[in-house]
Amino acid sequence: MKVSICVLAAVMVTFAAAEDAFADASEGQSYFSVMGSYIDDDDDRNIEDGIDGGQFSFGYAFHKDWNVEAMVSASRGDGSPNVNYMGLGIDLQREFRRDERFSPYLHAGVGYFDADPVGQPADDGAMYSYGLGFYLDLFSSNVALRGEWRNRTDGAASSNLTDNLFSLGLQLPFGAGTPKWVDSDGDGVSDGMDRCPNTAAGAQVDSYGCELDSDGDGVVDRLDQCPNTPKGVRVDSRGCGLDSDGDGVTDDRDNCPNTPAGARVDENGCELDGDGDGVVDRLDECPNTPAGDPVDNRGCTLRGEYVLQGTEFETNSDRLTPESVRVLDEVVATLKKYPELEFEVGGHTDDTGSAEYNLGLSSRRAQTVHDYLASKGIAVSRMTVKGYGESSPIETNATDEGRAANRRVSLRVVEE
Repeated sequence: MKVSICVLAAVMVTFAAAEDAFADASEGQSYFSVMGSYIDDDDDRNIEDGIDGGQFSFGYAFHKDWNVEAMVSASRGDGSPNVNYMGLGIDLQREFRRDERFSPYLHAGVGYFDADPVGQPADDGAMYSYGLGFYLDLFSSNVALRGEWRNRTDGAASSNLTDNLFSLGLQLPFGAGTPKWVDSDGDGVSDGMDRCPNTAAGAQVDSYGCELDSDGDGVVDRLDQCPNTPKGVRVDSRGCGLDSDGDGVTDDRDNCPNTPAGARVDENGCELDGDGDGVVDRLDECPNTPAGDPVDNRGCTLRGEYVLQGTEFETNSDRLTPESVRVLDEVVATLKKYPELEFEVGGHTDDTGSAEYNLGLSSRRAQTVHDYLASKGIAVSRMTVKGYGESSPIETNATDEGRAANRRVSLRVVEE
């Protein structure tokens, strides 16, 4: 009963003294603390464990991480006989995260302990303890919930006895130096809790004082010009999906990345192909090709004879020049798109030299092109080979330019 009266009185004194106090003591502040205790007594005391004690403390935060605290504890042990206990001590606390709502701490201390059995002489001796605890800000008020575990050893008996105290109560700071609730950037979150100081005026923030980013793209709502960006999409500084090729279709929807600058594209970011012949409008030299017509890489229908421009050979030889390989590779790509297409590979020369020699040279050159196409996967069954020699000129053989045009290899589509 005496313990309860003392605890109640301490609470009343604490509240009365803390009219302008705030939750956690800050550096340079003092505080009161009052707690009730459940005591797990040393077995050698021969008394029952229970909620039968309390602790009143007066402390001072002399450093941002350290408190010093004077403590009075009292309890009553029910046994044979009943025993009244009182401890006087001084503790040193190491506090962590003092400016946050939850602040854990470690403590250790020394003091004086008195054990007064009812009807018998009292015993006393030294006391020392250690343990841990926490402060929890309640409702952003000036009251902190305090919890603590204390391992206490005393020398009041013939041998040292050790008890474990589990305490819970309230703490209130006081004094002229009590800091007021500070919100430097005016976002509604106190500086102690604000993980994003200096927030722009008027910005909406979360409970940690950081601006909202509703779509989680890394750009806060205040600056986000493209809200509701799908999760995982990479964005620019405006919060809009990246458009690496600048075609107006963001990368996450672009099925044709790296579109050339200025090209017209569809909603998938792919260049337009108005006649559907597989050659985009930008490169199509023959727009409006009839549907289904096979076309070359210029978008023109493959009909009749098709000269393989750029296919050249070494002088008086059937060996291809390195530049010709690139041209033939483009022909291979076109022919693979139309596997049903059959054609003749025809060789032609100018009239330099004998007609017999030119006929043989044109045949060998046509065969070289045939063999190259076959090596790249064009079925031999689709191709025939014929040398025409100098018999089918397309330009005059009287000029260098005309003779160069007549030295050619062509494909002639076989019409059914």
